[in-house]
Amino acid sequence: MIIDTTYLLPLARISINTDLLKAIAEKRLKVKISFSDLKVSLISLFELQAKASKLNIPPEYVSKAIDVILRNFTVVPFYQNKIISKAHELRRIIDDYIDCIIVATAVVLKEDLATEDRTILSVKNFIKKKYNIKVVKYKDIALPKS
Repeated sequence: MIIDTTYLLPLARISINTDLLKAIAEKRLKVKISFSDLKVSLISLFELQAKASKLNIPPEYVSKAIDVILRNFTVVPFYQNKIISKAHELRRIIDDYIDCIIVATAVVLKEDLATEDRTILSVKNFIKKKYNIKVVKYKDIALPKS
């Protein structure tokens, strides 16, 4: 499963209500998934840095988060020819090119995608029909906190 950048934010001490990694660690899941199943696009590391900078998160938190990501997740380069080509194709339905790259990564690897992005979620039926990729969100994967 490809996870969108949102789910990486807590690693840099950025609080979110949809902490998928915590739900996996606590085994609060509706579906069978483990950390070893998760993959991220390399572009998400850039996006994480940009978001952290905007929120004035200390650089050492960001560096530690990136180190954790590189050591524990499969990080997929976004500069692969197939991903570039598919991202270009997706540009017709998704305005944000970084989101195009993340969706393209899922499509090329034939992996489902977890995201909270409204635009991606709004075209999830199209993505399922055209590419046979499920787009899911936190509430589809995680059980509520006890």
